[in-house]
Amino acid sequence: MIIIGIGGGTGCGKTTVVRKIIESLPDGAVSVIPQDSYYNDQTELPLEVRKRTNFDHPNAFDWPLLAHQIAELKQGRSIEQPTYSYITCTRLSETVHVSPKDVIIVEGIMALYDKELRDQMDLKIYVDAGPDERLLRVIQRDIAERGHPLEMLIDKYRNTLRPMHDEFIEPTKQYADIIIPNGGNNDRAIAMMQMYIRAELGLTRNGQEGIPEED
Repeated sequence: MIIIGIGGGTGCGKTTVVRKIIESLPDGAVSVIPQDSYYNDQTELPLEVRKRTNFDHPNAFDWPLLAHQIAELKQGRSIEQPTYSYITCTRLSETVHVSPKDVIIVEGIMALYDKELRDQMDLKIYVDAGPDERLLRVIQRDIAERGHPLEMLIDKYRNTLRPMHDEFIEPTKQYADIIIPNGGNNDRAIAMMQMYIRAELGLTRNGQEGIPEED
């Protein structure tokens, strides 16, 4: 089993990198653990307080639970991954059953932030993209998928996304084994990463296990 952490700022292309890893491996070989599922349970707080949550700050995450569940998967035990609602800003009662696989990917803006979690990873990847590119992707995504007005997105970027990125996300680049510039569009870097992962799993190009050479 390989535990892979994939971090990087909002809109940097992490989802594309995850998809390309999955596409390069046999069906069913990967379980993806989104860090967004591990925001703190805030059920006991009033809704007005919950809505003021800074989701780009490390304090928003339940780090002990995430590290514990990755350790469980590493030991070959299934987990019940939590789910989170941005509408109520708290954890839901429903969970997602996740079984151990050959590759476990922990993906999120601060996937490389927590040392206990980081120490469990066999490969740490930071997906990098310039601030202008990330802003454009956030605007395109949130207008199309969430109907957010442009003015609100620009304000959020200036007052939350950019300062939190500079303070907490960008510094995690130092922990990465691989840095992928230009996000999910860097085909050469992604191809090298895919080759490394497949080699670690002992896979040939067609997805079958490699046959060791005779002495």
